[in-house]
Amino acid sequence: QVLCDVFNAPVYTIDTTNSACLGSAYRAIHGLVAEMNVSFADVVKLAPEPRLAVTPTTGAEEVYRPLLKRYAELEQKVIYNSTSSC
Repeated sequence: QVLCDVFNAPVYTIDTTNSACLGSAYRAIHGLVAEMNVSFADVVKLAPEPRLAVTPTTGAEEVYRPLLKRYAELEQKVIYNSTSSC
């Protein structure tokens, strides 16, 4: 629910064990067939059907939007400071 609220996006899951490994395998296959112009959507066509797990909490976007903006600003400062000191 937290990810859903922070990014104001629904979260979907698939009913499979080791889903992170499965996602990595799909990415690897996509890399192998990249020269043949096979889209990632085509690679995952055989994946289990995702199901909606949670939707954003009403009002959460108003709480998290300014925090995400501030996070992005701080992230840029860190990136700038780390590259300018090298």
